[in-house]
Amino acid sequence: MTHGDSAPSSVNRYLLPQEQQFIMVRRHPAILLRPVAEVLAGLIVAGLLSKFFGGSDQGGTALVVVWWLWLLLLVRFVWKVAEWSVDYFVVTSKRMLLTTGLITRKVAMMPLGKVTDMSFQRSLLGRMLGYGEFILESAGQDQALSTVEYIPYPETLYLEVCGMLFPSKDESDD
Repeated sequence: MTHGDSAPSSVNRYLLPQEQQFIMVRRHPAILLRPVAEVLAGLIVAGLLSKFFGGSDQGGTALVVVWWLWLLLLVRFVWKVAEWSVDYFVVTSKRMLLTTGLITRKVAMMPLGKVTDMSFQRSLLGRMLGYGEFILESAGQDQALSTVEYIPYPETLYLEVCGMLFPSKDESDD
């Protein structure tokens, strides 16, 4: 979590001048588990096929294709890591934002005043690895931001955001 002006420029450009940033987190690295598994599985398959086709003349072309396919998996993995590195969940004094995308930038937003309910859920893997999913609800309309997956430290962030959404009477009188 970061506070103040420590947000990267890729996030700062979406903040209004009168907004104060309270929370900014990158999504949990567990979002990369599937691409990692795909690259490793592809490497194992490519290695096994290399051993199987290694001695035959006709296997040479097949091996080149197999290794090129694995290279494509590797490039896809690098792309997913690059996308993850620019994805942020931000809570300001006025709204919540989720910025995603490397080439096509998407900014989903929900004003804090529109949030009527917020919950989070955690799968078994999420509990083991430390991530969860926020579910945001607003009064009777679809919003651009309704779920935020792979949130790190979900209990802590949930309490902080709920404290902002539903301040105690002592804080709201100030």
